[in-house]
Amino acid sequence: MMAAAAAAAGGFRTVEPLEYYRRFLQENCRPDGRDLGEFRTTTVNTGSITTADGSALVKLGNTTVICGIKAEFASPPVDSSNKGYIVPNVDLPPLCSSRFRPGPPGEDAQAASQFLADMIENSQVLLKEDLCIVDGKIVWVLYCDIICLDYDGNLLDACICAFLAALKNVKLPAVTVNEETGLAEVNLKEKIPLTIRKQPVATSFVLFDKLVIVDPTAEEEDLATGTLTIVTDEEGNLCSVYKPGGSALTGAKFQDCINRARARHKEVEKLMDKVVKSVKET
Repeated sequence: MMAAAAAAAGGFRTVEPLEYYRRFLQENCRPDGRDLGEFRTTTVNTGSITTADGSALVKLGNTTVICGIKAEFASPPVDSSNKGYIVPNVDLPPLCSSRFRPGPPGEDAQAASQFLADMIENSQVLLKEDLCIVDGKIVWVLYCDIICLDYDGNLLDACICAFLAALKNVKLPAVTVNEETGLAEVNLKEKIPLTIRKQPVATSFVLFDKLVIVDPTAEEEDLATGTLTIVTDEEGNLCSVYKPGGSALTGAKFQDCINRARARHKEVEKLMDKVVKSVKET
């Protein structure tokens, strides 16, 4: 009997996924057992890519992303002699989900990369001036590659978490310029961490009718009538708000989302501090 009921429920979910989902929402819960305001388990590990200057692996439920940061020398921009570069890139290979195809980056990957670039600029997580080695001559360029290994929704939250954790893991060699030769000399024995100015954390929501739900799975994103991502820093300031169309939000509900994002920031900040502390102790 139980097997038959489970089969019937599975069939209903396949034929009428939205109605199936709404029946859970009426009970203020979701098919995976979470409350509407409950996040999936989040784990962070740093230093997982030994060939990178900094790296981090983040799991948000089943969604898994890895960020590797590689630093290289470059000439500064013509119009900013004392600024380095930060180049983010998000890759969504077919390996992580059947919804993504081989070939050039699709719309989702391009949108995620642009969102990350805008967030870096708006949040001032890292000042480009801090990447200057010698004014007008040599700067650091940080290539920040994020690869999704398993996609199950809420990509942006996972990407920003992995990016921030990887930044905290970066240690660059001390560099001086020989006055006689004009060449850069690298001291690999002396490693210097980056100066993290702000700690941005993303919190994503989906809209179902009049309900707002946090940390959506891929299925929830597909069924929802709209999505919203809010990025806050440790002082509660808004760094970025991303809402690509869909249902409108009332002012009261938007403010509620901001409050939830600030509360989520405190949770992620505690997790980050714990990870950084454990790395230092080892």
